[in-house]
Amino acid sequence: MSAVDTLSPPTSQPAAAPPIQVSFEFFPPADATMEATLWQSVQRLAPLAPRFVSVTYGADGSTRDRTHRVVQRIQRETALTGAPHLTCVGATRDDVLAVARQYWAEGIRHIVALRGDAPQGATHYEPHPEGFAWGADLVAGLRKVADFDISVAAYPEGHPEARSAQQDLDNLKRKVDAGATRAITQFFFDNDDFLRFRDRCVAAGISVSIVPGILPITRFPQVMRFAARCGAKVPAWLAERFAGLDQDPDTRRLIAASVAIEQVSQLRHHGVSEFHFYTLNRAELTYAICHALGLRPTAVATQEGV
Repeated sequence: MSAVDTLSPPTSQPAAAPPIQVSFEFFPPADATMEATLWQSVQRLAPLAPRFVSVTYGADGSTRDRTHRVVQRIQRETALTGAPHLTCVGATRDDVLAVARQYWAEGIRHIVALRGDAPQGATHYEPHPEGFAWGADLVAGLRKVADFDISVAAYPEGHPEARSAQQDLDNLKRKVDAGATRAITQFFFDNDDFLRFRDRCVAAGISVSIVPGILPITRFPQVMRFAARCGAKVPAWLAERFAGLDQDPDTRRLIAASVAIEQVSQLRHHGVSEFHFYTLNRAELTYAICHALGLRPTAVATQEGV
């Protein structure tokens, strides 16, 4: 597909194309400066009316309290739907479900349910002896608490710990069968990987939405570290586009916007209408990509101002 085809105007989309729906991911800030950046980003992106905004845990569940506070503030001060991440790591079933019940009591209806990663320093994931062993077990447990809207993770290139692509797909099927309502993918840069994965999900009888996770590139070395941890491929052509730009942030932002707009435009051409953006608590690139998708601001989604 040529660049002209990729960036063609919305009139080239099929007449019956469904409307765009987006969601955004943030992480709990570690200090006051990062907190100010987070809330500026929330305020900037809120008028795009996302379906929900998720807030991450630390890899080992270490930021649970900060995650809770951020989601509480989103619920209290904005009209957005907050969606905390909840993991199995380092907690008993009773502890995890107590958190879920508290979320429900506070009006939080959406949870991103994840197995979670091994604690820092551990060589591999070990389930808590009295906890949920896997993501599917967590989803089933949440279903017994309340009628949550539950998002789970999916891996177009396979989970790095999976023995095979089929095993990974079977695991996603178990999560969906347990009650997940959508799957959000790990970030990827080769759209063909996502499209093949989507086809395999359909063939396996997975009927929920498979939502592509989009990572706008702010710093290329950071993306390389993320990719190494999660097993995502970084194509040579992508590395070439960012080569030599470590000390040139203005050009880097232009290239990052171009890459991401090209990616989502191609996915849109293939019928994708839902997108989840890993914002890294920055609004600029995500806002530009959403604008290119055709999203326009609605009334500011705040109750008292963020």
